[in-house]
Amino acid sequence: MNKARIGIVTVSDRASAGIYEDLSGKAIMETLGSYLTSSWEPVYRLIPDEQDQIEATLARLADEEGCCLIVTTGGTGPARRDVTPEATEAVCDRMMPGFGELMRAESLKFVPTAILSRQTAGLRGSTLIVNLPGKPKSIRECLDAVFPAIPYCIDLMEGPYLECDERVIKPFRPKK
Repeated sequence: MNKARIGIVTVSDRASAGIYEDLSGKAIMETLGSYLTSSWEPVYRLIPDEQDQIEATLARLADEEGCCLIVTTGGTGPARRDVTPEATEAVCDRMMPGFGELMRAESLKFVPTAILSRQTAGLRGSTLIVNLPGKPKSIRECLDAVFPAIPYCIDLMEGPYLECDERVIKPFRPKK
C-alpha cells in the first residue's frame, strides 16, 4: 500500500513574523489524524499571503512532492490580501465548485458570515486541492462536511487508497 502524502498549507501574513503559532495547520493535521487509519505523511508549509508564493507552493506539493491531497487554510475571506482561491484557480486544471458550496452551506449553520468565505477546490494533475477557512473550529466543521467525498475523489484520480476510521468519518464509495 502506498503511503499517502498530504500537503497542509497555512497561508498567513503573520507567518513571516516568526512568532506565529499555527493553530489552523495543527487543526488540519489533528483532524486528518482522527479520520485516517491508512498510512499517511503530512507535508507542511507555512507561507505568507502572496499569490505567487501560494501558487508556487501548491504546484511544488502537487508536482514534485507527490501529494494526492493538499489542504490549505487561510486567505479565503474578502480582505484584499486574501488570495488563496485565486492562487488555487491559477494552478488547477479543473475546478470542483461543489466543495466550496458545501463548506459554505455547512458553515452557515453556525455563522451568518459564512457567505463571505470564498473557499474552493480544484484538481491539478492527480492532486485534489481544497481551500479551508482559517479558524480551527471552522476547519473541523468544513472537513467533516466534505471529507466523505475525498477518498473516492482520490480513487478516481488513481491515487493512494485512503482508509478511514468509520466511527469518526464514513467515506462514501459506491458499492461494487
